[in-house]
Amino acid sequence: MGNRGGFPGGGNLNNLIKQAQGFQKKLEEKQLELEVRTVEASSGGGAVVAVANGKKQIVEIKIKPEVVDPEDIEMLEDLVLAAVNEALKKAEEMIATEMGKLTQGVNIPNLF
Repeated sequence: MGNRGGFPGGGNLNNLIKQAQGFQKKLEEKQLELEVRTVEASSGGGAVVAVANGKKQIVEIKIKPEVVDPEDIEMLEDLVLAAVNEALKKAEEMIATEMGKLTQGVNIPNLF
């Protein structure tokens, strides 16, 4: 009869489930770790700074007083937009890099 109910190579469903559960736990731990990690981006030579976390949320914006010109609000808006977009891009890269380390060699579609 052979190994009809098992997986090829002698593995069994219990081992596969245990591996999946272990991976799930590591994935959850990494997500929690990334939620508190932050990345920072600036524009205008540091005039505007945006800080994002691993949940892709902006958690802080700093604006130097000398960049605030009531006659040129548009420039300030552009600086804020640039800093925020760059911070979100850096957050995405951080998440992709860290999750890539965790999932190296594992092919799970639509993981994030």
